[in-house]
Amino acid sequence: MKEEQQVLKRELAPRHVQFIALAGMIGTGIFKGSSDTLNMAGPSVVISYLIGGLLLFIVMAALGEMATVYPNLNVQHLIHKAFGFQLSFIVGWLYWINWIIVTVVELLAAGSFLKYWFQDIPLWLLSILCGALIVGINMFQVKHYGELEFWFASIKIITLVAFIILGSLILFGVFPAENVSFSNYTAHGGFFPHGIGGVLSAFLVVMFSYGGAELIGIAATETKDSEKVIPKVIKTTVFRVILFYILPILIICGIIPWNQVGSEDSPFVQVFSSIGLPGAAHVMNFVLITALLSAANSGIYATSRTLFTMAQNKEAPKAFAKTTKKGIPLNGILVTTMFILVGVFLAYMTPEQVISYLMTIPGFTVLLIWIGICLAQLRLRKGYADKLKGFKVIWHPYTTFTAALSLSAIFIAFIFNKQNMIGTIVCLVIVALLVLVSFIAKKDKARKAEKSVA
Repeated sequence: MKEEQQVLKRELAPRHVQFIALAGMIGTGIFKGSSDTLNMAGPSVVISYLIGGLLLFIVMAALGEMATVYPNLNVQHLIHKAFGFQLSFIVGWLYWINWIIVTVVELLAAGSFLKYWFQDIPLWLLSILCGALIVGINMFQVKHYGELEFWFASIKIITLVAFIILGSLILFGVFPAENVSFSNYTAHGGFFPHGIGGVLSAFLVVMFSYGGAELIGIAATETKDSEKVIPKVIKTTVFRVILFYILPILIICGIIPWNQVGSEDSPFVQVFSSIGLPGAAHVMNFVLITALLSAANSGIYATSRTLFTMAQNKEAPKAFAKTTKKGIPLNGILVTTMFILVGVFLAYMTPEQVISYLMTIPGFTVLLIWIGICLAQLRLRKGYADKLKGFKVIWHPYTTFTAALSLSAIFIAFIFNKQNMIGTIVCLVIVALLVLVSFIAKKDKARKAEKSVA
């Protein structure tokens, strides 16, 4: 098959874009990471999700505003336009690393949930099987990928809605169950069992959980009428995802005391197991696996398209700018597959700790990407202010500046938190290496430009 094209096809419909973003955000962070955040902050973790959701909304509003003015540019293009080659190089590769890790985490989590049924099969083998499935899906033409992702995401959204309805009926006594009480919110150390420090500690997993919203910006270059579609999608997606996190966690805390939520199985499965609904835990486990595969599917989409954009900007090898006749950036998908295998090898070496360790790193990188989006909007706004029509960030520049400052403060706080030592070291080393390589890449680009002029 020849790979001489360098064009992505605009075949994603509005519903595809919306569900790709939802798929990226609704995965391990809520279905498995919620057990970690509950153990960190107890019921008060909802405050972490509310504040994180507010920051998410501002960041996405900034992205939506830029999308109306620059409909042919995705996140990577926008940062390049605002700050030039070097910062775009750093942010682009950081985002690619972020989604590589997220994809690995989602696959490992899917494998761990499969062990609910196949306890004798090792985690690494189950994860490889999951990886093979989603790599195959990404080989489809983008419109078919978007359709599959739409149905993948639909399953978990329907499930979350069903969980919220059923859980609310149990919580309010319509369906009787043992030990279910509103007193669970305060009876086990209070609403703030670990104080404000617990709320702050949960932020890193919260940021990991909300990471994926910016996929809306990545998909912009493959979306029909993106200048109209993207802002509408952002408005509806952000509010939905906040509700899909906060309501289920409130229900979980009411049905199961927060200090009894284990880390081995998903809290969602634990809820159904605790109330004794026959077969419900098995159905929920199947849905959770589907949800995680959906999020990993979005991860492979994000990594391959990020490499494609960077190759166009000469920030990555030009081989990644090639596509198949169907418009698929095949080389980017193959490289992602290689790194998935590396992640699975880590699971083979440390099957008990690998998911918890890996989950902290994307929290750092998401913070940096979101800061980059805010700063790009602040930098570019003066140049396009007169072109804005409908969609715009309210109270500019104060809202965007506040979001950038808050995200920076959260990032700094986590660097100095001893509990995040491993994630901090890995993240800082990655950033330092990217800064170093960016100087080399900039000099190389300048040298090539001089040769071409000569």
